[in-house]
Amino acid sequence: ATVSEPAQKCCTENIQPFLTSILEELMGPVSSGFTEVRSLFDKEVNEIIQDFQKTNDITKLKENMDQLMKLPFNSVKMEPCYLKVNLLQELLQDLKSRFKVYHIDFVIQRTQNFMQELMENAVYTFEQLFSPSRQADSAKVATTIEKVKLRVLK
Repeated sequence: ATVSEPAQKCCTENIQPFLTSILEELMGPVSSGFTEVRSLFDKEVNEIIQDFQKTNDITKLKENMDQLMKLPFNSVKMEPCYLKVNLLQELLQDLKSRFKVYHIDFVIQRTQNFMQELMENAVYTFEQLFSPSRQADSAKVATTIEKVKLRVLK
């Protein structure tokens, strides 16, 4: 009871007025990182479509799909997504001094973990939606892949 009122007053006067601007500042790198995840997924699926249209090879399509399923764990391909979030390091340094925000690396790592999880969910959903269509007419496969990709990106 003794601490509650001064703590409430401190938060109301010294922290709450800045929360909106802090959130906006932090969301820039986070949003660009998640946008990069989306773009990477889109690019990889487009490459699968183009490869299939050139070869019309179902075996090669299966190999490409297997590679797509490994995408969230491919650190080289995911690196550009992760780098977008590294900008948080600079933004959080300022917050660290002003608001005593600690564990900056933890915030960045958790954000990168969420990005990897998002990619895992995207490739899993893509695979689940496309799986029944694999046995379809090979002329329709590229169109089906495109439709499934658009559905996942929604």
